[in-house]
Amino acid sequence: MSYFSNIFNGIKTLLTGMSITGKYFLNSRKGAITQQYPDNRDTLKMFDRFRGEVIMPHDENNEHACTGCQKCEIACPNGTIEIIWDRGIDEHTGKNKKKIDKFVYHLSMCTMCGLCIDVCPTDAIKWGQNFENSVYDRTALTRVLNKPDSKLRAGVED
Repeated sequence: MSYFSNIFNGIKTLLTGMSITGKYFLNSRKGAITQQYPDNRDTLKMFDRFRGEVIMPHDENNEHACTGCQKCEIACPNGTIEIIWDRGIDEHTGKNKKKIDKFVYHLSMCTMCGLCIDVCPTDAIKWGQNFENSVYDRTALTRVLNKPDSKLRAGVED
């Protein structure tokens, strides 16, 4: 008797799955979420929670919020982030302060775990929307995130 009930339950679940698939097939014209890539490159916007790559936003004065505290570098489980820094005189206070020379990000080593972004006290790094990272040479995936001659935004402290 359990043999026939197993067959009946199998057919029942098969028909349930097929009905769900049929509903999506028949209603697909109404609200399709499929993107026609690469034809829509100009209008394509990834979701806000998309983890493309780590970026460091700069404002119109070429200023960023990275203080060089190295918390992101320490939190990274595989050494994707490398901060090269030096001490220099701060123009506002006249004190000797840490300043970043280069904020190096190795995208080829990144696991997109987000620990660096979570631990940043000044929100200096964020997730970017770029997803086209196909290259022939892996060294092209190493990026310097701070722009040349950029400086710390006024009012940002450790």
